[in-house]
Order: sequence, then C-alpha cells, then structure tokens
Amino acid sequence: MAGPISDIKKLEYDIHKYSSYSSSYLPENIREDNPSNQTSRWSSNTNTPPQFLILKLDRPAIVTRIKFGKYEKTHVCNLRKFKVLGGLEEDRMMLLFEGGLKNDSVPEIFNLKHRTNSGELLPIKFIQIVPLLSWGPSFNFCIWYVELLGIEDSMFILTNLRKYNMLREVEIVRLFLKHCRQQGYVRAFGVLQEETGVLLEDDKMTELHEILVNRGDFKKTEEMLMDFITRGLMDDYLERQEYKPLWNLQLTSENEPRPGRRGGHQLIIDPQTSTIYLYGGWDGNEDLSDLWSYDVRSNRWTMIHESSQIFMLGRYLDSASRTEENINSDFYLYNTVTKNWFMICSDTSQVGGPQLVFDHQMCIDVEKQTIYVFGGRILEPKNEEETTGQYRYSGLFSYHISTHTWTHILVDCEHPSASSPHVQSIRSRVTHSMLFHHKHRKLYIFGGQRGKEYMVDFLIYDVDSNELSSMTPENSNADAKNVPQSGFTQRATIDCQKDEIYVLTSLSKEKERRDLNINSFWLFSLTKKEWSCVYKSEHSNGENCYQKNQSPCHEPCPRYAHQIVYDTTNQVHFLFGGNPGTNSNLRLDDFWVLRLEKPNRDNILRYCKYLLRKQEYEEITKNDPLSAIVYLQTKLYDIIDHGDPVQLKEFHKLASLLFKSDITAGEGETEPISLLTCSLVGGGGGSKHKQQPPSRDDEDCRKGEANIAAKVMRVESPKSVIDEADTSSISSMSSSDCSNSQATTYTQKTNAESSTRGTKVSKTGSSAIKIESTTASAFDSKQTTPSTSHAIAGTRNRIIDQQFEMKIRRCLLFNKLVDLMPEALCQPKKNISDYVLL
Repeated sequence: MAGPISDIKKLEYDIHKYSSYSSSYLPENIREDNPSNQTSRWSSNTNTPPQFLILKLDRPAIVTRIKFGKYEKTHVCNLRKFKVLGGLEEDRMMLLFEGGLKNDSVPEIFNLKHRTNSGELLPIKFIQIVPLLSWGPSFNFCIWYVELLGIEDSMFILTNLRKYNMLREVEIVRLFLKHCRQQGYVRAFGVLQEETGVLLEDDKMTELHEILVNRGDFKKTEEMLMDFITRGLMDDYLERQEYKPLWNLQLTSENEPRPGRRGGHQLIIDPQTSTIYLYGGWDGNEDLSDLWSYDVRSNRWTMIHESSQIFMLGRYLDSASRTEENINSDFYLYNTVTKNWFMICSDTSQVGGPQLVFDHQMCIDVEKQTIYVFGGRILEPKNEEETTGQYRYSGLFSYHISTHTWTHILVDCEHPSASSPHVQSIRSRVTHSMLFHHKHRKLYIFGGQRGKEYMVDFLIYDVDSNELSSMTPENSNADAKNVPQSGFTQRATIDCQKDEIYVLTSLSKEKERRDLNINSFWLFSLTKKEWSCVYKSEHSNGENCYQKNQSPCHEPCPRYAHQIVYDTTNQVHFLFGGNPGTNSNLRLDDFWVLRLEKPNRDNILRYCKYLLRKQEYEEITKNDPLSAIVYLQTKLYDIIDHGDPVQLKEFHKLASLLFKSDITAGEGETEPISLLTCSLVGGGGGSKHKQQPPSRDDEDCRKGEANIAAKVMRVESPKSVIDEADTSSISSMSSSDCSNSQATTYTQKTNAESSTRGTKVSKTGSSAIKIESTTASAFDSKQTTPSTSHAIAGTRNRIIDQQFEMKIRRCLLFNKLVDLMPEALCQPKKNISDYVLL
C-alpha cells in the first residue's frame, strides 16, 4: 500500500462541460468565492436530473478533498444531496463521494476517495459534480463555490500514474484469463499466465475450481470448504448479512414478585453482573418510587425498596407543585453493594450543575469517572412559565464523580451567554437519544423535539477535544424512509465492540402523528455511517396485548414511556412496560427480550453442504436412481431440519427428481422411468409410457431451489448469483464461470457430426467435456440397422448434452461459493464480455 501524501494545495481547474444554466448564473461563477453576492453561483435551469458540472484539471493530480462555499444566508437552492465522480477520462469516472450540504452559511470540506481498492493513489483529471436534491424540493440546483485540494507534483503524479496503469494492466489480463477459462482455451490460458505472471485468483480458488468443476469431487470440495470456514474466510460475508430479529416474552413464576404496570420509569443494566435495575414510574393513578433488580441469569425479580420519597437527577412536577420550595435539582446515588441511597447534593443548580429538568439524557464515562447530562426542559414556577409562554432547555453538563464538581460544557443556543464568541452552544431538546462510545470517547446525540419541531440532526461531541460536530448519514434522503421517524419516543442503545447504535421507535404520544404507530428497530453503523431497518411491525395495540387472561403475543405492541436496555455480554435487549396509548389509566408490565441473530459459521457450512450435496444428488439421479435414493436418505437427510415445515417441503421436492430420470425410447425419444420400474428391472428398462408434461410440483421444485438458501440455512444467497436454469438460458449468462455461446455451438456441431458417423469428441478446459465415442466402424456392422444407428447416435447426443449441462451447473455452483469468499482471493466479478458492445 502506498504511503501518506503531503504537500496538499489548491488545484486549478476549468469548466469542461455542464448540463444547463439559468439567466446569468454561469458555471464559471463557482471559481470565485463571493458569499455576499447572491448572483455569484451556478444555477441549473431545471431541477430535473441529470444535471451536472464537469471540471477539468490542468494536469492529472491526486484530489483528496473538495470544498463547497455558500451564500452568507441559508438558501433553498443549496444542495441537500449530491455526488462527486472522478477519473482520467470524462466518460470513465468512478464515485468519489456522496453526501449533502447543510443549509447554512458555513463552507464545508469533504474527503474524496483517492486510493484504489488495493490502496494505491488514484490520479484523476476530470471531476464531475452531480446535484441530486436541493433544500427546496421545487427549486433549481445551485453551487456557489468549488475548490479542489490535492497534490499535483509532476514526478509524484508520474510515478503514481505508472503504478495505476500497471494495476489496470493486471486487471485486464485477469479478465482475459477468466475468459479463456470460461471458453475452454486451455493452451491460451497457460501461455498468457506464464507470459505475464498474473494469477487469475488465489491458488486455493483455482484448486477449488479444478476439484469441483472439472473433477466433480464433491467430497474433497466439502472438505476444502470446511477448511475455508474454519480459517474465517467466509466471516466477512457473514458479517454483511442482515440481522434477523427474534422477540420473546420473558415470563417469570406467578408466585414470585415482579414490578407492576407502569410507564415513565427508568431502566439501567450492570453488564458485569448481568443485573437490571428498574426505578419508579407512573402506573396511571400515582407516582411510583419502588426500586427493583432483575437477575438475567436466574430470570428473577427482586424488590430492593418498596417505597421511598427520593428522586434521581431530574424529575417532572405538575404545574400545581411547581413552587419555589419544590423546584430544586436534588442528586442521589444508590450503592448497589451496600444497597443504600445517598444524597450527593440537594440542588445541583447551586454548585454549577443543571437546574431541575425532565426528559433529559445521562451517560457515564467509566474510565474518567464522569457523568454527562444533556438536554431536558427546565422546570420553572407556574406563574413564570405562563407569563413568558416559552420553554427553556438545559445544555450539556459533566459531573466528575471523585471531585464532586460540575462543568457547564455547552449552553443552550438561547442561553444569555450563547452570543459570546468564547462560549460554545448547542440546540438542546427533549425526548432525544444520547449514547457514549467508550472507545471513540464520543457522545452521539440524535433525534428529539424542541417546541413543535421534530429534530433529525445527528450530533457528535468529542469529550477529550471538546469538539462538537454533526454527521449526515450516507443513506438519508428527503422522504426520511431510510432513517428512524422523528418525534417518536426513541429508545437507543450502543454496542461499542461492533460500532453499532440501535434505536427502537414505537408509539408517538402526539395525537396528530398516531398514523405512524408501528414498532420499528433500527441499526446505525458507525463504520458505514448508514441506517438500516432491522425490524418493522404493524402489530395492533388491541386489548389482547394487555389482558392477563389473553394468550401472549409474539411481539410487543406499540407504546411510549417504556424503557429498553442492552446486555453487551449476551448481546440481547430488554424492554419493560410503557403506555399503550389506548386508555388514560392503563399501563403495561410486559417484559420482552430481543435477540438480533446473524448466520454463523455452522449455518454457512450447512448451507454449503446443502448446495454441494444437492448438486451431487441431481447428478446421481440421472444415472443411478437407486443410489440416489440412498444418497437422499443419508447425505441430504442429515442436513435437513425435519421439524421445519419449509425444509421438509424442500426435501420432498428433491425426492421428486427421482421420477424424472430418462432412458432411451427409440429414435431421439426419451421417457421418464418411475422409481417402481427401476426397482423391478434394476434400472435398465421398463414398460413404455407416454411422456407426461412436467407437474406443478416439478416446476415448484425448480423455482424453489433458491428459496431454501435463505429459509433453510438462514444464510442469504448472494444477490449477484443467478439461480439455476436450463441449459439454453445458462448459455447466455455472462456471469457464469462456464462456456457460453461458443460451447453451445460446439455441442450442436458435435451432435450433427455424430448423427452421420462415429467420432472421437474431445474438448478440454475449465468448463468443457471430454467424451470418448466409438469409431465409425463399430457402427457399420452389417447387423446394425439404420434405426439402430440413429438410436445410438441419439443416445450419444443426449449423453453429451447431459454432461455439458452437468458441467454448467457445477460452474454455477462454483460461482455461488465464490461469492461467499473474500473478493481479493477470487476471480474478477465482471467478464470481458461486459466491455464489448456490438
């Protein structure tokens, strides 16, 4: 891999091409940074894609960053979404960046992809900017200023151009090698590989191709795949698979105590002892102040304190109770060892901490023994709040445990000191999520509500550098279908080992948003910076979810004022209680466990075995149905879960293949042999029957082959793999590692020649067939009648076709296995035919 680069500077460019422009808003305007001039911008004359600007550098360079300037105020034409492409040629460019701009006046700089997949620096000469969405959906796109940053030293670029061209040359040779192997050009394959020293793939993959496709040694192939899986070569593929959610209602003995119905309670977990603590809440009639613990290992609740008039940091008071005497922010500590409460401070606002707040969030930095408190609405005396009509929000505070000191880190944006240039501010909120990543040492804040505004920003605060930044998810867009809905009672957790944030959204407590009342569970990858929806349910909130005499549901109903915690040791979530929103006095006491499952090594091994054994079984059925019966009852039977109806159905479909074996029935005619006939005559003949059309079950068998990959093994079949089809359709597949039209033509030609005389048919290569036929003299015997010769020729043709189809199916199977392996070990995904247009 190439080393780091230095000497980054501003790069000069010209406007090479553009899609359109309106009025005097010329493309040339983006070369001048003039934020106070509203006309100093490029504006398209339409917002209908594709719109673009192509910039041409003076000479090839390594472009590392791109800077976008803006107007001095927010503007509806600013780019909310765009992408940047680059390359040495204007008609062959790759994606360098995709993202969006904030609708403000602050210039933004983005890092561009400037290395190849193998790590070498990537020289480019053309940059294309493609607007996708403006902040005003019905407005044209505009760009105010563009600056390119990188390195253009002539000797440095020349060296990297040589490296880049060498990489391209290697990939071109690999494409030719793949083509030669596909078409059976064995001699050309060997000469090209020897001449260039370029390998098509890793030696292990070449060995796998030889053993599976050419030799058909399924036992050895299975042993190789077991070794690959044990060495972790398929772990990356497993990691890319989506989670499968599994909800379970955690039931306890009716004779044992457990917390009652409630909402608005608090839930925390001690991962070291696998203990969950539940405190307080509202049962629909009165405030609760009981403290419970739940032992995850023993599945048992224990009441620690039944009732005590104590509060943790922050609480809610109704308007009648908001007097000067009551509005104090007391701060308590509960010792889980001594099981005692201790008042740390009677009013944190008097010692530099927050005022009395509710709907705030707290996190702890165990390493630095620091608690972070952010957001929440400040409670004020009743008369003051009614007079102003404005709510006040709390900022970001830290509490150092060992020194008992508070620090006001970030003030709310409407705090009196927020206008000071030396004071950092933040837009505070309620009902948001805040999580601490102890490895990144950052606070992640997202969602929430401020007044009537539902907030969708994603903020990051570095606790060591005191830097506040924001992040735009890569897959967020205007309709917000790819992100959790805002305005819900979000509950979030984090897994610092996996760099994943989890968010459960459920019932909205806003009546005007009740049309969105569904449970959904989201995952945000901090590595990919992408949201993905793991689980979504339209589960109704009927009375059967709450009544004790009803059968329990298989998943929780929508709710708010609930709590969820994450057990990092066992990697499971626990959900308790909440308000279902159907009855003003009704609260829930259901306790749920959510497991997010991914396929593991055992699953993918079972999946690979199934693919191999199914292929071997199909080959056996064509020649020896009796042996196929034994194989079905042993090898295939062993890897099917016969308690699963789906798997059992697939197993029965495989059995139907035994009724589709062919025998010769005269001149070019075939007919099926039933299993019963085979058992009576030893597989050598049978009574004549008219050929029957394929049954519906037979068609379902073929269509359902891919279905078992996901449902039986819980491993998703690679999306790029084409499912098995008949020989004619396979011959046109460019993605299969097997011979295409040339091989088909060869077979047809061979068949034509064989119908008139005996030949020696021989074709070598990775996906070719080698068949020894008898000489012509063997068929020219005086006892051989013309009809008999035709029958023998027809049999030989059919054998060739069967073996050719068998080789093709092995090729398809090989491709499925290739997609489970690391890309660096395998042949190129594309084919040389992908680049040839006629």
